[in-house]
Parts: sequence; structure tokens; C-alpha cells
Amino acid sequence: MAVRLRGRPAHAPGPTYLSYTPNGKKLVTVGVNGALRVFQHGSDNEPAIIDVLTDGHTAVASTNDFIVVGAEDGSVTKYSLLTNSMEEILVRCSLPVRDVSLSKDGEWVAVASDELEVKVVNTRDMTRILHLRDQSRPVKNVSFDVSGSTLAVSCTDGIVYMYSLSSEQPTLIKRVDGLIKTLETDVEVSAKVAWHPDGRAFAAPTATRARSDWQRHKAFSGGHRADISAAAWSPNGALLATAGVDKSLCIWETRSQRLLKSYDDVQNAILAIDWHPTDNVCSYTNNNGELFIREDFVPGEHAKHLRIALQPAPLNNDPLSEISGNARKQLSNGDKPNGARRSAEDQYLDDLLGPDAMSDDEMDFIEDDDGAGYAEETNDVGKRSAVANGGRPAKRHAPFAAWKPQVHEAFQPGSTPWRGDRRYLCLNMTGFVWTVNQDTHHTVTVEFHDRQEHRDFHFTDPYKYDKGSLNEKGTLFSCRPSTQTQQRAVLYYRPHETWTTRTDWRTQLPVGEEVTSMSLSESCIVATTSKGYVRIYSLFGLPLKVYRQKSMPAVTCASWRDYVMTVGNGLVGGDGTTRMLYTIDNVRRDELCQSEDVVALREGTELRNIFFSDKGDPCIYDTEGVLLILLHWRTPGQAKWVPLLDTKTMDRLASGRKDETYWPVAVANNKFHCIILKGGDVYPHFPRPLLVDFDFKIPVSSFPAGAADDEDKDAAQQKNLEEQYVRASLQHSLASDLVDNTNATSAQKTEVPVMEREVDKALLQLLAAECREGEERGMKALEIAALMRDRTGKMLEAAGKIAARFQRDILGEKITQLAERRLVGLVDEEDM
Repeated sequence: MAVRLRGRPAHAPGPTYLSYTPNGKKLVTVGVNGALRVFQHGSDNEPAIIDVLTDGHTAVASTNDFIVVGAEDGSVTKYSLLTNSMEEILVRCSLPVRDVSLSKDGEWVAVASDELEVKVVNTRDMTRILHLRDQSRPVKNVSFDVSGSTLAVSCTDGIVYMYSLSSEQPTLIKRVDGLIKTLETDVEVSAKVAWHPDGRAFAAPTATRARSDWQRHKAFSGGHRADISAAAWSPNGALLATAGVDKSLCIWETRSQRLLKSYDDVQNAILAIDWHPTDNVCSYTNNNGELFIREDFVPGEHAKHLRIALQPAPLNNDPLSEISGNARKQLSNGDKPNGARRSAEDQYLDDLLGPDAMSDDEMDFIEDDDGAGYAEETNDVGKRSAVANGGRPAKRHAPFAAWKPQVHEAFQPGSTPWRGDRRYLCLNMTGFVWTVNQDTHHTVTVEFHDRQEHRDFHFTDPYKYDKGSLNEKGTLFSCRPSTQTQQRAVLYYRPHETWTTRTDWRTQLPVGEEVTSMSLSESCIVATTSKGYVRIYSLFGLPLKVYRQKSMPAVTCASWRDYVMTVGNGLVGGDGTTRMLYTIDNVRRDELCQSEDVVALREGTELRNIFFSDKGDPCIYDTEGVLLILLHWRTPGQAKWVPLLDTKTMDRLASGRKDETYWPVAVANNKFHCIILKGGDVYPHFPRPLLVDFDFKIPVSSFPAGAADDEDKDAAQQKNLEEQYVRASLQHSLASDLVDNTNATSAQKTEVPVMEREVDKALLQLLAAECREGEERGMKALEIAALMRDRTGKMLEAAGKIAARFQRDILGEKITQLAERRLVGLVDEEDM
């Protein structure tokens, strides 16, 4: 007899709700009693308890750092998961709260109550509240989409109201009628919209709809005999878990809407269900105060669905189902001799394993070379079949399966993918360019950081520009071929100001050619194309150069004044992935600075952004959070990538409490300018984020964290001095390269001796530290003195004074001899 599944008595008998933190480390439950419980994932220990003043809790939503809880007394309260204590009451409603939903970044919480309006409150500043008042009856449930820009409001009148929250003024964009049933706010039946993880569709208790046309596309039917009480997509969108008031619990396969598993051991109606973000675990709470944590929730034969990448929403005529490995090969009539048809499971298995995993060629890897008949021919569906010749299998030869290397996809520096109906085309130190999809057209907005220098502008975009670049002189756009452009890609340049009438211009690329990346500098426009060409134009649209890139397909490009840097796919490495190669040209002098050199990325690391610093040095930022700058790049064959900052080693992350990454924007004023991303975000989104800057910190060695005694403090100070010396030496080399290879300004020439003094100053501090340690450090101290760059003798004189101060007489004599030899022009190395 099967053992009955036992739940954990989380709260007093009554409605109970739960929420996983996005990182999956904690599970929070709320119920009718005055306590909140915080369970640690994978631990059998007793949960942490947050004692609260309220009871009758009706909803909970969580981030990694805090939770938001709604209650029947109308309060919505924020609690810290770091201290397990209350932080503040975000808002009070006059009637009971029924549901809360947090945006992905944790910035906003939507509150549904028995009032007629929905409140959307900022979790950092509770005085910032948005009011949604288009519904005529109380609201049962609310749900943010994955981008946080759209809110689905499930009203008791049977209508789902879709609001756009991408601006400070909320906008009702759609009423979806006939999707959910009319119901009361206090019933166990759910009306909550469950957004698919890819953001293009949502599931509701009666159907699945797409956000593009708001029409029903697929239905998951046959698993429940009564109304739905809870539903949740798996993290990758491949599965859907649903529960009913009839005490049923089902797992559905998304692509075919097939019922995979139905559990019959549920004793009470499930009110909330949530998947663990990474493990095969699903937890749910019921109306009896119990929590169930089901490990191996998806049976072993179906567990493969959780190990695959993000799956597209199940839409009719979905173009994503015909892309890459999702597409099934179109077979001719001759490919199906027996007219066999494949089952949905067979077809999905092919999609899961890839287009070549179950191909005929791989099924026939055995060659029947002796005619014994052990190698049977397979037909188009991978089934063995007998053929003519007396029923004996025909002899087959197995060619090798085609193999293709993994290439780096092209990207536009500073741009982001679509999140909802918005995306950034460009983010840099000049400003932001972003676009909104209005279905029939786009609307483009250009905003500047310095609004005294430039005015923001906005225009309707019928061409649907998908790439943008912005600088102090103008804005560059490009679009793909369309009926609006006679099926040709277009480059469009719009200058900010001219001393004549402003001269916008457009140019069309040849038929069949698209822009893969582009860049705008103070003197030229660069575009790499799908045919491998690099096209260079003047700022007034005059074609200057066209040449084919050596490393193809092209990945991206950047430019600064007359210098153009292109990046493409090169030779294949041992891991089957191409190595990215870069080339730097001076297009005005027609000189090649670097040719097909390697972009220094570790294996498994991707290029996140590429740009020139404010002083004109190429920089890259990778997915491991490392910022690198190119040194000696104006001398052919001498370039090397030097790390300026490893963001994972910054002091702000040392405690381990902050879960954040950084979106690179620029290197300017000897600082790294970026946007902080939280909550697992990979790209910045709306509203417009703020720029922050961090000092450079070259990863010379690990820095002791939280030095407790004097010895640790001295070691930390020594490491800091060493890093300062290496950083000052790098900045001196960059400044020297600029002066030696360009027509430098007086300010740039003055910077070189200033940086030289900074290097010597760091060496003097290192020398003092060595003298302080004792006479046995004398040889290292002399080595440090020999590294000083000053040739006037002042720095060595200062070094001699430091040695005398610490009574290092022998060292002082050696430094004096070194100074004398330098004055007469002898080589320093002979003194060591």
C-alpha cells in the first residue's frame, strides 16, 4: 500500500500561501495565524519564524532580500529576509487584501483588494503609488509579466484588464473578456494570470492567450473535474503545474498540452503552488495550513523537460517553432515510403535532442558489410523497416553526421533585447535611445544626460529601426528590409545641430544585405553587414570605403575618431566554439594598427560590450564581469588586453549579501561607468536606470577582507600599494602611447609627466613599507628604487631620505650610487 504523503503543519488550519525567493534558497509561507515561516531549501531544520502583529494573511511575494505580505486587515507589509523583521507598512487598504505581485526587479508591488482600485506601490519609496481604476468591481488577482512593464488584473466581473506600467502614467491597453469566470474575491477558485517565462503569452484558468493578439491559442484540458485553484509554469516554461478545488494536481507538457502526471494523494484543496527555480522540486500549500515540498515532482521519465533551455510559449503559427533546433525538417514525398506519421512525443523528442540527434544517418551507423542482415534499414521516422529483395534489409553506408562549430552571434553594442514592448537601442555617456513597439510602427525617443547642450526628441518610426548609435554630433539608426524600404536595409543618420539646415540622410544597402552592427564616431560611420562587408561613410552619407572582413561572420564593431575596430568569428577552438578576432584600422590614413588578433576571453565567456574609452583606447567587458583595456594597440603586433576591474571582487560584494551584476556603459574620467542590475537581470530595463561609476582596481592579488589585526592591516595596505603601482604604470603607458602616436594636445602631453610622478609616488610608498619591515628587505627596496622613472634625481633623493629616516644606511648608500650612475648615463641594470 502506498504511504500517504505527509505535509508540514506550517500554520493554523485555514488558507495558506507560499513563495520561493528567486534564488531558490528560501521558501516563505503565510497563513491565518500571526507568524510567518521561512524554510531553508534542502534543510530539515525548523523554519525561522517572523512574529507579526497581524493575522489572516492572504498573499505573499518575495525577492532575495525581502517579502511583501498582504492581510485581511488591509495592510501590505514589507519584511526583511536578512534580519527576519518588519521593515515598514507599504500601504493600507480599507478592505481586505486578496493578492500581491512583485515586479521582477522588486521595485514595485501590485495590490489587489476588495476596493475597486488596484494600487501599485514602490517598495523603496512608499509615497510613490500608481492607481489603476478602470475596473468596476473588486479585483481577485494581479500578476506582473516577466518584464515588469505589464500588469494583468483579474477582476471579479470576469474580465482581465491589461495595464502598461512603462511610464509614470499607467495605461489600459486591453480588456480580455470571456477568459475567466465571474467569481467572488474570497472563494478558493483562482483567476490569476500565469505569465509564461518567455513573456509572450499567459495562462489563465480557462485558456492560454498570446499578448500580441490577446486571443486564445492552446488549452490544457481533461485533467480536472472542477475549477482551477492554482497554476504555475516551470522555470523554463516546458511544463505547467495546475491544481483544482477537486483536490487534483496535474503536470502538463507545454508544447503538446499533454497530461504527463496526475497525483491522487492530495487531501485538501491546493491554494498556492510554486516551482523551485533550479531543482526538480515543487511546493504547495492548502486550505488546512499545511505545506508540502515534493522532491522529484516530475517523474524520472519526464525529468528531461526541466533540463532544457527556455521553451517558447505554445502559440499557434509561432515563428519560434520554425527556428534552429525547433524546426522539423521538411521531407519530400519520397522521404516517406510507408506514409508513416510521427507521434507528438516523437516529434518533441527530436526537438529536444536537436535536428541531427535522431537522423537516419546516425541510426544507420552500422554497415552491413558481410550481408548477414544485422543492419536493418530505417525509414524517415527512425523505425526499422523491411524492403524489397526478399524481405532482407538493404545494405546501407553511413556517412558522418554534419558538424557545425558554434559561432558568436552578432550584437549591437549598448543595445538590449525586447522586454515587453520596449527596448534600448543605445545606452552610453551621451544619452539613451529607446523604442516602443506599437504593432504597426515604432516610436523612438532620444534622451540626453546634458539637456543644456542637447534637447531630447521623439519621432514616429514606420521603418522599425532595430539598431541605434548616439554621440555628441548625431544619432544613427538602421533597419531590416521591409515593404516600407523596398526590401532593403537602411542606414539613417540624424545630426543634432548644423550651421546650415539640418541634413538628415538615408542610404539603402544592396538587396539581400543587412546591417549586423554599426558604430558612430566624430568623423565617420561604420556598418558591418550580413555579407561580410565593412562599409564606411562620412557623416554626410558619402561612401568612403567598402572592404570584406577577414574574420566572418561579423560579431560587432566600435569606432573612435578615425579608428575603426571590427570583431568577427575566427578559427575554431578545442571546445567547438570559434575564437573572436579583432582588427583596428585608421580609415583616414588607411593604416592597419592590429590585424586579426585574438579577443582575450576565457573559454565559456561571452563578449558583453565593446567600446572606446574617452581617451580613445579600446575596451571590452565580458560575461564574467571583467573590464579589459587594450594596451599598445597603435603598434602592430604589440597589443595586449589588460584587466582594469573584476567586478566580482569589488568591496561592495565582499559580504555576499548583494546579488547584483553590472551593465557596462563607458570608461571615462578614469572610472568604470555602468548600470547596476539586480534580481538576476541580464539587461537594464524601464524605467530609465541611473548610471553609477566605480574606480579601477586591477586584480593584482586577493585583498584580505575585514583585517582583524595589525599584521592583516599591513598586508592589506601592501597589496593596495602594489595595485596602485600597477594601475599607475598602465595609465602612464596609455598616456605615452597616445602622445607618441598622435598629434596630441598640450593637455595630453602634460598628462604624461603627471602620470610618471604618480608611478614614482607609488614606488616611494612601497619603498617606505619595505624599509619599515627591516634591513633584510633591503634588496627588494633597492629593486623598487631602480624602477623609478624620474631622471632628474629628485625621486631617488627622496628615496635616500626615506632610507635614512628608517636608519637603513647600506640601502641609502646603494640608492646614492644608483642616482650617481643615472646622472652619468650608466645602465641601471648594472647596479643591481
